[in-house]
Amino acid sequence: MKQGVWAVLIADVVESRARPDLRRQLAGKLRIANKAHLHEKRIKLPYAVTAGDEFQTIAARLEEIPGLVLDLRRRFRPLPLRIGIGIGQVSDGLRPPVNQLAGPAFQLARRAIEDIKTGRAHKFEVQTAFRSIDDRFDSAANLVYGLHDTLIRGISEEQWRTIDAYLAKGRVDRAAKAAGISGSTASRNLRRAHFWQIEETIAGVQKIVRAFF
Repeated sequence: MKQGVWAVLIADVVESRARPDLRRQLAGKLRIANKAHLHEKRIKLPYAVTAGDEFQTIAARLEEIPGLVLDLRRRFRPLPLRIGIGIGQVSDGLRPPVNQLAGPAFQLARRAIEDIKTGRAHKFEVQTAFRSIDDRFDSAANLVYGLHDTLIRGISEEQWRTIDAYLAKGRVDRAAKAAGISGSTASRNLRRAHFWQIEETIAGVQKIVRAFF
């Protein structure tokens, strides 16, 4: 990985004004995500709210980003998130709170989330976008995530619960037991949620990150 290059993640809640009690929900989910992601050393600094329904962090390593994107979508449901990732330099050192830092990585993340809001990211709706110091990486990552977001959008709540159980237990049979469903139902839920494709997406984008940075 290139020295001094970091991944800034900025997320906000889609259609937040139409969601009652959003502030309380967001605070609760952020508290849980902070505890888990700091413990797992996935993020360098705690999540911080920047304005209203928006929050941001810096990934501990660039290759953590694909897993973080999935885990945030999983943990924050039913709140749908727009997620912009900027990869570049961060000014003035890494110290909390993250919302008082600056630098190209933050500017790139801001441009990425604006790409989603304005529809510049793709001709179809997406909820994830990348901007970095390398346009070739951006093209590859945004192509993958354009397809990835299409798969994510179709996951039902029952399928998400099976994914939760599988990620906690690591095996389909144990996930089925934890979720109180049969093994065949658990396997079918994971298959119909395109979970195996999503796992390969994470591994693939991690390889792309390592190749470019």
